Amino acid sequence: MTFRQKHEDEWAEFRPVLAQTRSIRSTLRPVAYDCVKLIFVRAGSAILLSEFGEQPVTVGDVVTLGANTLCGSEPDGFITATTLYLDRGYVIDQVFWQHAAWLADRLDAQGFADELYSEPAQILQLGEDRAGMLMPWLDEMVALSIDGPSPDRFYRMQALLFAVLDVITPYVKTTPVRRTQSQRIATWLGLPHHRRFAPLRTEVREAVELLRSAPAQQWTLHELAAAVHLSPSQLGRVFVDAYGKTPMTYLATLRAQELARLLRETDLPIEVAMREVGWQSRGHAARMFRQCVGASPTRYRQLIRQKAES
Repeated sequence: MTFRQKHEDEWAEFRPVLAQTRSIRSTLRPVAYDCVKLIFVRAGSAILLSEFGEQPVTVGDVVTLGANTLCGSEPDGFITATTLYLDRGYVIDQVFWQHAAWLADRLDAQGFADELYSEPAQILQLGEDRAGMLMPWLDEMVALSIDGPSPDRFYRMQALLFAVLDVITPYVKTTPVRRTQSQRIATWLGLPHHRRFAPLRTEVREAVELLRSAPAQQWTLHELAAAVHLSPSQLGRVFVDAYGKTPMTYLATLRAQELARLLRETDLPIEVAMREVGWQSRGHAARMFRQCVGASPTRYRQLIRQKAES
């Protein structure tokens, strides 16, 4: 079996970019996705129901939605739109390389992106003429998505995405973020999400918010499941469907991210920093950190300091 044949099933499940065009004639209740969404209005109009309240959109508008952002719509008769679904990890990679001179690593890029794009839902008013320039590119992206993910067409899809982003990015509101000058080091968070883009269940969103708000808490799967009124097996199944990993693996990733931040930004002893993020065993913490980041906590801090001094 060739490498390509071995991973055909993974490609069938995972793609960093997906494009779909659809017409909507009935009200859609607010739902959230664990991905970045760009919605290009092509015809008709609607009232969007999101974290920015109720706002009208029409032809020439582009709606940007951060991951886990609720949004619904109430069409004024009908609305036709092309939606780009972008895997959040893929977006973070682009932010990292765009601002590599100011970022320490990929973990730093995630916090930087959260600060830079602090408004999770925005409406960009490109106008019909400028938005019309994008339609051939969007149509080709939709066609590539219908054909299914293919390594052979990955760079074409990426080139089309970058062409679209080059047009709309100047319209995106950003928050000024002051960074210290440093050089980058190579790190990674782990395996990609092998999943389809789909709306997040309410229980999954609640579980993620609990983990993000208190990563240092000594969570168990049973406690987390009880908090969102699901059985442990149900929570595990729907969580993997949404995020491509189990709740406890997701918690370990959150702790690794926070530990990396403490190692970069503070002089806390490593064992103290480990306890701060919820890991009581240094050996377990070091093993989990290495799996997520690719280096031990001690080596990670050494690399950060060496790069800062160079």
